[in-house]
Amino acid sequence: MTERKRIDLALQGGGAHGAFTWGVLDLLLEDPRIDIEGISGTSAGAMNAAVIADALTRGNEQTARDALHDFWSAVSQAGITSPIKRTLLDAWLGNWSLDHSPGYVAMDLMGRLVSPYQFNPLNLNPLRDIVAERVDFDHVRSCPSLKLFVAATNVRSGKQRIFRREEMSLDAVMASACIPSLYQAVEIDGEAYWDGGYMGNPSLLPLMQHCSSRDIVIVQINPIRREQVPDTAAEIHNRLNEITFNASLIKEMRLIDMMQKLMVSQGVEIGCYAGTLFHRIGGDDALSELSASSKLNTEWAFLCHLRDQGRKAAAAWLGEHFDALGCHSTLDTESVYQDTEA
Repeated sequence: MTERKRIDLALQGGGAHGAFTWGVLDLLLEDPRIDIEGISGTSAGAMNAAVIADALTRGNEQTARDALHDFWSAVSQAGITSPIKRTLLDAWLGNWSLDHSPGYVAMDLMGRLVSPYQFNPLNLNPLRDIVAERVDFDHVRSCPSLKLFVAATNVRSGKQRIFRREEMSLDAVMASACIPSLYQAVEIDGEAYWDGGYMGNPSLLPLMQHCSSRDIVIVQINPIRREQVPDTAAEIHNRLNEITFNASLIKEMRLIDMMQKLMVSQGVEIGCYAGTLFHRIGGDDALSELSASSKLNTEWAFLCHLRDQGRKAAAAWLGEHFDALGCHSTLDTESVYQDTEA
């Protein structure tokens, strides 16, 4: 019988592109060789993680796979009545972008000119209703088989806040996904929070500090590199967002890499930095050609396409690197997260 290997997962946020992560999780939960000990998630990554934690208290890995399917189906159903849709021409051409959608253009312009406290004074958020309906946070907090960490950004201090499983709530998950141009800050215990991606997308240190597995698998859905230099206002804004939401991960990986190299050179071990192995399942091929506007595309066909791409990427990664789990890192941090040509 093949050895069952325990891993931790670090899940990035990225709106509807989180359906790619759904596919990765679906494949990992299906594989009897894999045991997921802990998850650190931000935004859509946090939602995927909360859905799994809730489902595991009610059943097993298959229950979690079904729950993820139902969650993303509910997201798609909620978007049917939204004015933010692809144009007929884009649909005919097979283009998943919303760049030419009148609804998206109007929303994007409003988000740059008007505060959500003004254009959405009631702070309506359909996604909040979906999470509240699909996730029982009493189950999440009591899930015995999964450690869970969700990142949010404290608006006043600018510091990262990590919510652990025992303190998980609907507000914590929604704070992790709170884009300040679209939604009012989420208040928790008198503090205001925005999207966790600004300070931890996702945060790796909680997994290193509180989990026993040596292997951390990063599921990355924000492209690190784009070949084309943006030259329109929308493209420039979108690329700035991608760089911003990758910055915290890059900095954390550089720090960890530096500490591990220092330990090797000095022959010492420093706490949780010792022995951690890093891996990466990236959506480069599936996501790099998609525009940032497609993060708001909740068509079922698109979400299923991303899910299938996520399953494909996870299967390819496991096929190539399963034997490396517990033995050595498969992520070359120097080439992936540093510009070695600079």
